[in-house]
Amino acid sequence: MVLSVLVAVLAVALGYFILNDVTSGGAAPTIAPIVVEATTTIPVEAIPIETTPTTLPYTAFKIQIANASKVAGSAGQLTTELQARGFIVQPALNSSEITPKLNSTVVYFLPGSEEAAAVVASALGGVATATMPTPIPTETGGLGEATILILLGTDLAGKPLPAAAAVTPVAPTATTVAPVGSETTTTVAG
Repeated sequence: MVLSVLVAVLAVALGYFILNDVTSGGAAPTIAPIVVEATTTIPVEAIPIETTPTTLPYTAFKIQIANASKVAGSAGQLTTELQARGFIVQPALNSSEITPKLNSTVVYFLPGSEEAAAVVASALGGVATATMPTPIPTETGGLGEATILILLGTDLAGKPLPAAAAVTPVAPTATTVAPVGSETTTTVAG
């Protein structure tokens, strides 16, 4: 019982001092500043990395064209035009029965064929590219040996392809990777 009274008196006294400090505008406790040590930068030797612009040959991949424009013969026409430009194009197909009529042509690609899809999309005048949907939207449900599918829309159906851009040879470049905080330099190999 004595212990209970002693704890109660101590609690009242402590409460009095705390309340007195708050109401009298006592200063807030000070916090010691945090000191952070500077880190040492270790110099790193730059390692040159050879980079060469890649120009994927048109014969490095195969294309399948599926007509989603509902314009008869347009996939065959596009097949002939792309073959004339040097692409390897399998015989034209129609899109699957569940594929709606498309207004815009799309170049689909299997994983790993992103660069090939970009080349084809550029040859078609800059159409959109996307990963291959599942199921594959051809009448057969497959691509044969192709890794690229052109799902032909009404925007290109029955129309000639844009003029082929002239290919300008590009000199290989060597890029030096420099340490963080330094500039990266590029030199052109002669």
